[in-house]
Amino acid sequence: MFPLGDDNSARRTTPYVTYALIAINVLVFLLELQEGDAFIQQWAFIPARFSADPAGNIPTLFTAMFMHGGWMHLGGNMLYLWIFGDNVEDRFGHLKYLFFYLVAGLAATFAQYLVLPGSNVPNVGASGAIAGVLGAYLLMFPRARVNVLFGRDVVAMPAIVVLGFWIVLQLFSGVGSIAYTDESTKDMGGVAYMAHVGGFFAGFLMAFLFRGAGNRQISS
Repeated sequence: MFPLGDDNSARRTTPYVTYALIAINVLVFLLELQEGDAFIQQWAFIPARFSADPAGNIPTLFTAMFMHGGWMHLGGNMLYLWIFGDNVEDRFGHLKYLFFYLVAGLAATFAQYLVLPGSNVPNVGASGAIAGVLGAYLLMFPRARVNVLFGRDVVAMPAIVVLGFWIVLQLFSGVGSIAYTDESTKDMGGVAYMAHVGGFFAGFLMAFLFRGAGNRQISS
């Protein structure tokens, strides 16, 4: 199921932060292409390097969120952020949404770090932070209609089905990745499934906490 869009008829504000995040991600990726591997090694989050010098590598916890491993990686992440981020931003407000996004990204990074703290593979991507956005969206808009490409047809499905399927897939893949984690795999690249899982549940939990005082009642 490939999401194409959702219903924005209830959105009341312009999602300036979501637009800015997309723009920054694209600009940083273009800078990656220009500067090459040296840029990636300097600004990506590398677990083994963080383990050796946590204080000196704090900046990479944030810079890595805006880097990507290729055009498909960037395009997929920005599509999900474009579809689901605006609604979450509308519900939270601009500043709270930005805080939420960054904290979800940090939670995702540490979820992956705890699995492979000695890995020398650079961790990059907004996937973990965007997984947090999906977690919040699922809690706040479970019955929102999401248009997905299902085979050759475009079908409107409830968000709880689309995003529920996504997190179940991440959970199974994440458990599988833990099962095969050992010293022989610490330098191998791939999808950081545990970052997706950690970001999703961090986003879900924060949305649950943020929905209290000052927010409109959560509904579909």
